[in-house]
This record gives sequence, structure tokens and C-alpha cells, in this order.
Amino acid sequence: MNWDKDAIFKALSDSTRRLILDELSERNELTLYELTARLIMKHDLSISRQAIAKHLTVLEEAKLVKSKKSGKYRVLIFHKEPLKNLLKGWLD
Repeated sequence: MNWDKDAIFKALSDSTRRLILDELSERNELTLYELTARLIMKHDLSISRQAIAKHLTVLEEAKLVKSKKSGKYRVLIFHKEPLKNLLKGWLD
């Protein structure tokens, strides 16, 4: 698959989005509520679920995060393939 490198770099350029990926890589499959709680408690961020949802939109556009419905919840999943593909070209 051809990944949009600019979208990936845009997504990674923000420290909050990198923290989101850190949390998802540590504990894959978080709900928006769980992710918000982890960011507030672990990283002392003052951020709303709406602000996190906007960051997630950027991450989803870069294909770094996927979401699926599980009952009434939206579950977030870190999709590492775009990063692997991006680095593979440079590191091979």
C-alpha cells in the first residue's frame, strides 16, 4: 500500500499525537474515554475528549490509528504498518 508520507509526518509533528500513539502502543485497543483518562492522569494534560478526537482524526487520516465499534464504544487501535513502511525505505 502506498502511504501518504506527508500525512504521517504531519501526524507525528504534534507532541499530543505522539503521546496518543505511545499510549496506544503500550495498551492497544483503548476507548476514547480510556485514552483521555490515561493522557490526563499519566501525562498531566489538560485536554478534552473533543480535542483528543480532533487529534485522532489526523492520526486516522495518516492511517496510524484505526477504530472499530465494539458495542456502544469506539475502540482505537495503533496501526504500525505506515511507520514500518516509511522507515523501511530509509533503513534498507
